[in-house]
Amino acid sequence: MTGLAGTPGAGALLVTVDFWRVPRRRVGHALARVAADRSTLRHVSGLRFARLLGTGSASSLGMRGADPCQWAMVAVWDTPSAARSFERSAPIRAWAALAEERWRIDLHPLSSRGRWSRREPFGDPAAAHGPGAPDDAQIAVITRARLAARHTLTFRRAVPAVVADLAQADGLLFSAGIGEAPVGLTGTFSLWRDVSSLRRFAYGRPAHAEVVRRTPEVGWYSEELFARFAVLASRGTLGGRDPLLHLAPTPG
Repeated sequence: MTGLAGTPGAGALLVTVDFWRVPRRRVGHALARVAADRSTLRHVSGLRFARLLGTGSASSLGMRGADPCQWAMVAVWDTPSAARSFERSAPIRAWAALAEERWRIDLHPLSSRGRWSRREPFGDPAAAHGPGAPDDAQIAVITRARLAARHTLTFRRAVPAVVADLAQADGLLFSAGIGEAPVGLTGTFSLWRDVSSLRRFAYGRPAHAEVVRRTPEVGWYSEELFARFAVLASRGTLGGRDPLLHLAPTPG
């Protein structure tokens, strides 16, 4: 495991994001695993919130961009020790038997706005834990939204320009689409070199800035969430490398 920014302070939540890659011949087993684990996770000690997710390209929505060989889990833990104990659990052992690769990143919530399934999974980090990360800290972002059915077509028309902006974003280290269902739910997980890179994308890229501006006006979402995190540690690989370390700029 590579340590990046220390550990959460006393009373702070720990958020873990796991990605597993499975061989194509085991995709059916992975689907069954997701169905079984959703029930199991409700009874894990110290686990405040968890979602098993399909993944895909951050450049597309719905089934078209889905990657059936890659799966993810977002988990919110009361304590780091609860997360460590889960590493010995039956679900983790089962995913280890299925997967060719696993990449995990540990995160500390910095800010969170909105709801996920009518819950606030990351609480109010700014109020609970004080100031955010310094400008040179690596930052992860989770977005999740439920599209209002009447605005689906309008929203999808706006997506290509935003995707083009994301592809050109300076400082983007990794991104993936995430979702609980192929239709109607859309989300992303992204990793940024620093706070400044994220700000430049959010407010400096014209297509994304326009979508942000229009969101309250149009009412695209029936539910939405935007959360930022400081990166604590990373381990494992995707595609034979740790996305965080492989893509980070070389000092000098």
